[in-house]
Amino acid sequence: MADAVMAEDQKFCLREVLDTFKSCLSEDKEVLIDQYVAGWRGLVRFMNSLGTIFSFISKDAVSKIQIMVNHRNGENGVQYITVQSMVKYELDNGLVDITKRGSYPESGCRTLLRLHRALRWLELFLERLRTSAEDSKTSVMCSEAYNESLAKYHPWLIRKASNMAFCALPGRPTFFEVMNVGTPEQVVAMLGDALPLISEVYQVTEELYSKHDLLDLP
Repeated sequence: MADAVMAEDQKFCLREVLDTFKSCLSEDKEVLIDQYVAGWRGLVRFMNSLGTIFSFISKDAVSKIQIMVNHRNGENGVQYITVQSMVKYELDNGLVDITKRGSYPESGCRTLLRLHRALRWLELFLERLRTSAEDSKTSVMCSEAYNESLAKYHPWLIRKASNMAFCALPGRPTFFEVMNVGTPEQVVAMLGDALPLISEVYQVTEELYSKHDLLDLP
């Protein structure tokens, strides 16, 4: 894995993120961490290209990406090739704070869970963008997606600030332009290809975490 966490001056391209998530699942449906992190780099570029509106999420995502990079580049990096191998290794060795945040606040399981939750929000938001009319309000779509996913994990002040920030979102055409795919019709088609792949990665991770009672890690 490259040492650089983020090339923030790179333009977001939906096609590149699609290609990354295509390669995120192994033949055995295990989630490859390097590719997962690479996909998140692209999603952070997407959020950053829209200004400071999503900074409260993108900054947190960047810090979580760095933690995962550190795990992959560390002495036990071979244990962090897939999400499945990471979960097994950390649970077998007591490296996860199951009930309260304490000795292992930067465990891979806890860190990836935060990215996992944010991925659900982005998936819901992008699906609304894909199926919406040209004059639909992105602020409403984003708030609805946030309230269905990330909001439950945030304190009241962050929830209020987030929903206020969403009111300043640009219109649907601006979002489509930022995706650097082509015409609105091409963007809709590309989202139609990308979202099922992102959803599958999310579902595989969700089922794994649910199986090991890790969905509510503090």
